[in-house]
Amino acid sequence: MPKTEADLMEFLAELGIAASTRRHPPLFTVADSQALRGEIAGGHTKNLFLKDKKDNFFLVTVGEEAVVDLKQIHQVIGAAGRVSFGRPEMLMDLLGVAPGAVTVFGLINDIAGRVKVVLDKALMDHAMINAHPLTNEATTSVAAGDLIRFVEATGHDAVILKVSA
Repeated sequence: MPKTEADLMEFLAELGIAASTRRHPPLFTVADSQALRGEIAGGHTKNLFLKDKKDNFFLVTVGEEAVVDLKQIHQVIGAAGRVSFGRPEMLMDLLGVAPGAVTVFGLINDIAGRVKVVLDKALMDHAMINAHPLTNEATTSVAAGDLIRFVEATGHDAVILKVSA
């Protein structure tokens, strides 16, 4: 069973990570988020769940307005050739979320460490980072440094690269 939002909040608290969460109607796209969220300070995330030809999986987290060249990103993230979007079944298996709720916090469910996470440098320049807490019905804010601590606590390397244009 995938971890729940409550499990995530407990994990963050155990790490001593301060998090604030704001509830809202379900959001499925960046446009939905921008229209309904109100004023939440910091960088807002857009997440790309990608797969290469050798079935390596990547979660690329960028700012909501970032432009990513999907024809070239494989060279930046170290993929084996061009990438495509991962299937919804693999998204659920690996990160415990459905399309529309993809989030860096899903790494809490990747206990086998199959997903390589890449955080965009421009996003990480924000003091606060905002992401869905395993549901697209809320937004959770954490400090950028605490997001890195979270990623590492899940057993993943917090790889920060310039992936947006």
